[in-house]
Amino acid sequence: MAKDPRVLHGREASLEEQFFSRQSEELRSKLRERQERERMREELRRIAVIKREETIERMLELGITPATWAAISLVPLVEVAWANGRIDAKERRAVLAAAEVNGVVPGSPSHQILDGWLGHRPGGLLLEAWGEYMVELCAALKPGEKRALRDELMGRARQVAEAAGGFLGLGNKVSPEEQVVLDELAKVFEG
Repeated sequence: MAKDPRVLHGREASLEEQFFSRQSEELRSKLRERQERERMREELRRIAVIKREETIERMLELGITPATWAAISLVPLVEVAWANGRIDAKERRAVLAAAEVNGVVPGSPSHQILDGWLGHRPGGLLLEAWGEYMVELCAALKPGEKRALRDELMGRARQVAEAAGGFLGLGNKVSPEEQVVLDELAKVFEG
């Protein structure tokens, strides 16, 4: 007995609808992924020292998100601020100002973590993890990009060191303890 062709036509329409629905969802998903990547690209462009488009793209490929960048850029500042065993008000302000430039706004989870680091010195594992990460990151960057990253991070760290230094604005603004930390931080860029 022959089947009614209308039944087949109904199933055909259902099959086409499912196919295009699935294809449409995949396209929407790809569009969302592209939009999220573009949002992260714009945010990195805004807060990172490296502005070249190909480098920003490579940073994204390496998994560097705006939140990762905030951690990369703030760990050296916190370490320098704690160099002499305490953080004074000027150093705290310098670290918080640098954090805000890097997109770490008051009330955000990143700001809460930073506030904790400024209240209680983080353990040595944080600096160790930062150093290992930076060595790997620097190995993936071109020499000019590595130099720009070093100059930016070390420049900000030096600003924190100089924030409370000197007597009445005179003399060496970087304490011997802070200089030791700056020298240690700089070593990750030498490899």
